[in-house]
Amino acid sequence: MSDAGDPGFLVKPIAGALGAEIEGIDLRQVELAQANQIRELFNRYHVLVFREQTLSPSQQKTFAQQFGPLEIHPYITGLEEVPEVVPIIKERDEKINFGGGWHSDMSFLSKPPLGSLLYALEVPEYGGDTLFSNQHAAYMALSDTMKSILNRLKGLHSAASQYGRGGDSEKRNYGSMKLEVSDQAHELVEHPIVRTHPESKLKSLYVNRPFTESIKGMERPESDALLNFLYRHCEQERFTCRVKWEAGTLTMWDNRIVQHYALNDYQGQRRHMNRVTVGGDAPK
Repeated sequence: MSDAGDPGFLVKPIAGALGAEIEGIDLRQVELAQANQIRELFNRYHVLVFREQTLSPSQQKTFAQQFGPLEIHPYITGLEEVPEVVPIIKERDEKINFGGGWHSDMSFLSKPPLGSLLYALEVPEYGGDTLFSNQHAAYMALSDTMKSILNRLKGLHSAASQYGRGGDSEKRNYGSMKLEVSDQAHELVEHPIVRTHPESKLKSLYVNRPFTESIKGMERPESDALLNFLYRHCEQERFTCRVKWEAGTLTMWDNRIVQHYALNDYQGQRRHMNRVTVGGDAPK
C-alpha cells in the first residue's frame, strides 16, 4: 500500500506486531522529505526493510547519518576506511554466529544506540533470517499490577557476558570478526526496566538476556526470577516479525523499542553483512 502523505514510495507491513518493507526508494539518493517520512515510519513500525539496494560502506554510512551521529563499537573493529561500518561475517567453516539469541544492541552503554542498520552483501542459500520483537507490545500485554511494579525498577547492564574476561568473545571463535576482550566490559550501567521512547513516547520493556545482569535493589534469586519471567514474556511469537535476507537488503531497527535474534541455521554457508549503528540517548 502507499502510505498517506508519502513522497513516492510504498509501505508494506510485514506482521501485525511490527515491521514494514519500503519499496520504490534508492537509499543512495534520499532527499529530506523522504528521510523525514522514513523517520515517521520508523517510529510507527520499528523495523524497516529496503530491498534491492546497492550500497558501498560510505553510502551506507551517509544514509545512516540522516538519523543521528554514528556510534563506533567499543569492542568490535570496523572497516579501516570507514570505521563506523562493522562487518558481521560467518564463514562456511564457522559454527558460532554473531548476534544469536534475543538482545538489544549495546544496552550496556550509558547512552545505548538509537538504532542499527544492517546491509546484506552475501547471504546463505537458506536460513540466516533475523527475528524482531516489539517490546512496547510486550509491555502492554502485562497486567496493570505488573506494570506498576516494573515502572519503579532499574536494571543493571554490562558487556561482561560478551566482551568481558571469560565472556563469549574470549571463549568462542568468531573467525573473521575482530572482537576485543576488556576489563571495561564489566562496568555496570543503570537503565529503567521500562523506558519511554523519546519520539513516540511509547513505553517498552528494556531488559535483555546477554546484557541485563540484575535488578537494582533486589536479592539475586528475586532478580533472576523476575528477569527470567520478563525474558520469556517479551520473546513470545505474538510480538515478533521475521525478515528473510537477500543480497542488497538493508534492514534498520529501533533498539529503543525492539529486540532481535540472528538465527544460526545455515551451517556450511557464508553470510556477510555490514552494520552501522546510530547513537542514542540515556533511557528514561
